Amino acid sequence: MSAKNDHAHGPNVKLYLLVFGTLMFLTFVTVAVSHVQLAHPWNIVVGLIIASIKAGLVAAFFMHLKGEHKFIYWVLGVTVVTAAIFVLPIIDSVATADRRLAEPAPAEAEHAHVP
Repeated sequence: MSAKNDHAHGPNVKLYLLVFGTLMFLTFVTVAVSHVQLAHPWNIVVGLIIASIKAGLVAAFFMHLKGEHKFIYWVLGVTVVTAAIFVLPIIDSVATADRRLAEPAPAEAEHAHVP
């Protein structure tokens, strides 16, 4: 084998540096967005979107999942769906935390039986 063939199968350093630069840029975006006053649920949504993009880049390139078999993607999909099932009620709870149940009307309060 020639040195040219050995070099072709080595790591693509430029690609790794590009992914690293993208991760650093997204980190700066995360810090910048944290200083912007967004409405309550939107600050969480934007933060989760940026974190998901960063996690996807790390998994695809640095954990070498980009070239894996289809079964790996199926397992990752099941994991994401399962996590969403557990996370969505928490997001809903946070988003509706400022809503209160209505107090009973005064007439109903008089007839209420308290043991």
